[in-house]
Amino acid sequence: MIGKTNVGKSTFFQAATLIPVKIENRPFVTIEPNIGIAYVRKPCAHPVLGLPQCNPKNSLCIKGIRFIPVKLMDVAGLVKGAHKGRGLGNKFMDDLRQADVLLHVVDMAGSTDEDGHPVRPGTHDPLEDIESIEFEVNEWFYSIISRGWVKFSRSLDTMPWDKVVDTLAKRVSGLSIRKEHVIRALKEARLENTKPGSWREEELKLFTRKLREISKPIIIVANKMDVSIAEDNLKRAIKKFGNNKIIVPTSAIFELALRKAAKSNLIEYLPGDSSFSIVNESKLNKKQLAALEKISEFMKKYGGTGVQQALNKAIFDVLSMIVVYPVENANKFTDSQGNVLPDAYLVRSGTTAGELAYMIHTDLGKGFLYAILAKESKKVGASYVLKDGDIIKIVSATARH
Repeated sequence: MIGKTNVGKSTFFQAATLIPVKIENRPFVTIEPNIGIAYVRKPCAHPVLGLPQCNPKNSLCIKGIRFIPVKLMDVAGLVKGAHKGRGLGNKFMDDLRQADVLLHVVDMAGSTDEDGHPVRPGTHDPLEDIESIEFEVNEWFYSIISRGWVKFSRSLDTMPWDKVVDTLAKRVSGLSIRKEHVIRALKEARLENTKPGSWREEELKLFTRKLREISKPIIIVANKMDVSIAEDNLKRAIKKFGNNKIIVPTSAIFELALRKAAKSNLIEYLPGDSSFSIVNESKLNKKQLAALEKISEFMKKYGGTGVQQALNKAIFDVLSMIVVYPVENANKFTDSQGNVLPDAYLVRSGTTAGELAYMIHTDLGKGFLYAILAKESKKVGASYVLKDGDIIKIVSATARH
């Protein structure tokens, strides 16, 4: 999670994880990154199988919805010039190295200035923040990759192209960038089969920007949509960026209120639902009922509060991940202890049965013989490409599973 100070990142984080964090109206309250577990949601496989329940171990299943954990990191607020070290920017930027996707939380009400200080709603243009923070991330990326580039790039010029790609991938691996990211970035920058030593500055900048967009894509979390002026700003943002960016209308403070109310058994609500129901109206005062009515109207308008929607879009739409269920007993869909659908794995689209075996345990991968698709009672090989919702048993010569 990235963004300026006071845009609601800590509120979003607390709503998504229900971990108490410091929430104050002053810059740099968050110095060390807050790290917690949030969840993405998918319909669980057990109702489709006609089973009354499942016994999840690595995830949660509530009312037929599987909630699968993801690591969420809230880094300290970024400001203009962060890539040059302004506002302790170097340290904050370094926290982004391990991220797979960036949630840019934007104050769509325009109630914080460019340095993150509170101002009257509507007096700052949030569209400037969308561009300036992305610029800071791109410049940070460029500053890392361009360091020592002249000497490094000259060494590449004598190598065959496949070796160039491998060496480039190794150089940026500390940024959690994979070889396929490098290949795509070179292609999109139209720099395939060129000599890196001959790249001009603008070509290197284009390559690093493409590499950032591919390896660390940004979703815009249009927060504070509960403030009336935010709607006009959202329309302008969609008009300006809509084709190039995913923008999720959000009220993190509404989501936090709902999760706290649900935790206190005042309402029934599952994160990501488009509505909630009051359990016992007599336990709520007039102020609370009025607040819930306001939240309900917001959810009708936007299909939810936006917090769960942003997490789901990041994992399933942007990262193209799917959910698969490894089991040991393909007939009963259980592990060795009899737990039904115990594990739900998030894997990238295109992952094979052989690759899944290694994810579960190295020994399973080494001794892979075949896999069984439990729903279809079908035997498949290591090259089988997994589909969303697959329930799969790995049969291995070197490990029991």
